[in-house]
Amino acid sequence: MKIEAIVNQPGIDTDRMILRPMRRSDAGNLELFGSDERVARMTRTFPHPMPPGAVETIVSRALAEDRDEDIWVMDGSVSGLGEFLGLIALERMDRNQSEVSYWVVPAFWNSGLASEAVRGMIDANPHKDKTMFASVFQDNPASARVLTNAGFQYLGDAETFTVARGSTVPTWTYLKRLDD
Repeated sequence: MKIEAIVNQPGIDTDRMILRPMRRSDAGNLELFGSDERVARMTRTFPHPMPPGAVETIVSRALAEDRDEDIWVMDGSVSGLGEFLGLIALERMDRNQSEVSYWVVPAFWNSGLASEAVRGMIDANPHKDKTMFASVFQDNPASARVLTNAGFQYLGDAETFTVARGSTVPTWTYLKRLDD
């Protein structure tokens, strides 16, 4: 049996879950939940429908030693919620900054798990960032509330391309200073 080691990506404990590095064994859950149109439409990079090989590419990228984004699985097995509740990621930027992104399995929407994961990421600050950024689609006010509840400040409007929608959509951009 081979155990995969994730370089420089710690596990992060929260009240109801562990944010843990992605494993190859997460591919099935990632395909199941990431293929859900409701999830894919709220991400920038997930296609819908999910083409063959896309999940393997996502997992391989998450496990690569030279990655510029760390991805954690929201694992609620410690509290009986299930081992795959969603994902949270930090993409490295320059000058000690990262961009946080996340999604939660639809059965757990409005349960506070996204807020808990974001707060856990801020508290752990695994990249030793001075600033975290995030953006959410303007048609997803629940994600905006997650950020404001975690202390992110509204920065402005922008737009980004989303693969699942095949179009550019308006976003709200937020930042959280961590060096205060």
